[in-house]
Order: sequence, then structure tokens, then C-alpha cells
Amino acid sequence: MSRARKVPEAAGRSRMGWGDMKPPNSSAASQSDTCFGVFNASGGRDNAQNSITSPWFSTAFGLIGLCSNLFALCVLLSSSRKLSSQARSSFLVFLCGLVVTDFMGLLVTASVIIPYHFIKFAWAKVDPSCHLCNFLGFSMVFFGQCPLLLGATMAGERFFGINHPFSRSTSISKRRAWSIVGLVWGFSCLLGLLPVLGLGRYTLQYPGSWCFLTLLPNTGDVVFCLLFALLGIFSVLLSFIFNTVSVVTLCRVYHDRESVQRRRDSEVEMMVQLVGIMIIATICWMPLLIFIVQTVLQQLPASGQIQMLPTETQKMLLIYIRMVTWNQILDPWVYILFRRAVLQRLYPSLRPRPSILSLYPVLNPSLRRKLTADAVLQ
Repeated sequence: MSRARKVPEAAGRSRMGWGDMKPPNSSAASQSDTCFGVFNASGGRDNAQNSITSPWFSTAFGLIGLCSNLFALCVLLSSSRKLSSQARSSFLVFLCGLVVTDFMGLLVTASVIIPYHFIKFAWAKVDPSCHLCNFLGFSMVFFGQCPLLLGATMAGERFFGINHPFSRSTSISKRRAWSIVGLVWGFSCLLGLLPVLGLGRYTLQYPGSWCFLTLLPNTGDVVFCLLFALLGIFSVLLSFIFNTVSVVTLCRVYHDRESVQRRRDSEVEMMVQLVGIMIIATICWMPLLIFIVQTVLQQLPASGQIQMLPTETQKMLLIYIRMVTWNQILDPWVYILFRRAVLQRLYPSLRPRPSILSLYPVLNPSLRRKLTADAVLQ
């Protein structure tokens, strides 16, 4: 009689989508400390791979992204040599750091994922110690979090530059800007190393071609997932707040009758590029970050029972990751297409004008002479 009750219970769990729940002593549980066993790699695996992946599509996708970032990097380097404005130069440093990050992210991840699509190697045989999986998972987290943090940093720098132009004695130098970029890289590196140090795990994800953080209700996995997702959401929201205030300030200056001829096109150009970067990051990243938070929180009541992600969760995670990849491809085109030279061709009315700093008429005479000279150089 008790045996008859167990059969419908198991069928009920399967209908709820948690058919991958297994007792702690099962074979899946024995893999809980490795990078394998989070998705069901048996039964129709090849058919699933053939239906959703193509080696040629992945190769073309990666090449487009790499070429786009290389082109943007060349344009950035060319522009930086022609500038004497510290404000613009520091902004280009942040943009250069963003482009380099996107380029290296595509290069590193594609160097593992594309060969897999052609060879279809068995991860458990090629990487039994999970070193390659940990490296790929670290790369996904590092190169994913860096653009979000850099976007927030750039938005903050422009916010203080536009809304508090006299709170700093000098603009950020190139050396200091590169130091800030280095700090962002270092922080993202520490975040990516947390699973290697014991907080959370990097595990092989559906359809078996990539590794990422683990969306299972284990304590370490939940903490790391929430840390990654909430930090990304915070960065996007911070960028939105800074950019919104900066845009409102520029619009107020632009429509002021007394100062309509005194706006600075370079600041408008930087804000257009920042808003474009923010919009792309929001569209590409927010669905994944929200999905991660929802998934780990919904699974908390089943902590210790779920050893494998439901199939639908695996597929949705893959879709959201592909959306994120577009961020690395579209970022460089924001700078390429929204440069002042391109904007002036589309809108000839855009002409160089004095700095926004001239909106503040009550200045110390020596400071006015200094700012006037700086505006002439810009």
C-alpha cells in the first residue's frame, strides 16, 4: 500500500516541473560538489543541441562582435590623440576600458564555446577536475559584471562633471581614469573568484557548451547568485539615476533662452553615448538578473531537495544569456554611430559652442580666465 502511494507522489512532482528532485543519497547528489549534474545530459542531448545551436552561427556571431569592438577601439585611439580636454579624455578612457572588456569577453568565451560546437567533446572526460568549467564561469561573471560597473562609473563621472562643475579643482586625469578602470576590473575579478574560494559553484549549463553560476537552493549558490544579480541591478539603476539627472540638467541648459547658444556639444555627445549604453545594458541584462533573483528565491523552500534544474529553467537561462551577449556586440556601435562627427552630418545645426560652465556668470575673475582658456582648448 505504501509503495502505491509513492508512485503518484513522484508523478505529481514531475508534473510540477520538479521531476529532477532526488534524495540526497542519489547519484545526482554525489555530483553536488562538482561542475556536472545540474542539467540532464542524457536522453536526446544531441537532438537538443542540434535544434538550438549552430557552430557557424556562433562563429559568425563571435566574429561580428570582435570586429565591432576592434573597429571601435581604433576609432577611440584615434580620437584620444586629437583631444586636449581632460573631461573628454577621461570619458574616452572609460569608453576604451569598456570596449577592451567587451572584446576580451567575447574572445575568451568564444575560444571555449565555439570549439565545443564543432567537436562536441564530453566535458566530464576533457575536464574531470572542472578547471576549464571554473575558468569559463569566472569569465562569464567577470566580463559580465565589468560593463555594468563601468557604465555606472561613467554615469557618475558625468553627473558630477555636469551638475557640480566647480566641486573639483581639476578634471579627472587619464592616469586616474585608468586607475578607476583598474579598480573596476579588480573588484569584478574578486567577485568572479568567490566560487573558486568556496562561495557558490560554477556548473555546466544546458545544452552542455558553457558554465555559469548555479541556480540551485544551496546556501552558497543562493548567496552568490543574489550577490551577482543584485549588484548588477544596482549598477543599472545607479546609471539610470545619474544619467536622468544629467540629461535633465543639459535639457534645462539647452532650452534656456539666455544660454541656448552656450551649450557644449561635447557634453551632449557624451550623454547621448551614455544613455545609449545604459539602454542597451538595461534591455540585455535586466531580464537575466531578474530571472536569477526570481529563480533562486522561488526554490528556497525546496532547499536540499532539488539537485537538478527544471528543463524550462535551463532553456530560459540559455535565452537570457544569449540576450546578454548582444550587449558586447552593440556597445561599440553606440560610440561609432553617436560620435559628434556622425551627429553633425545628420543634424548640421550642431555646432561647437562655449562650455556649459559659462552658465555660471558669478565667478572669481581668475577662475573665469582659467575656465575661458580651458573652453577655448576644448
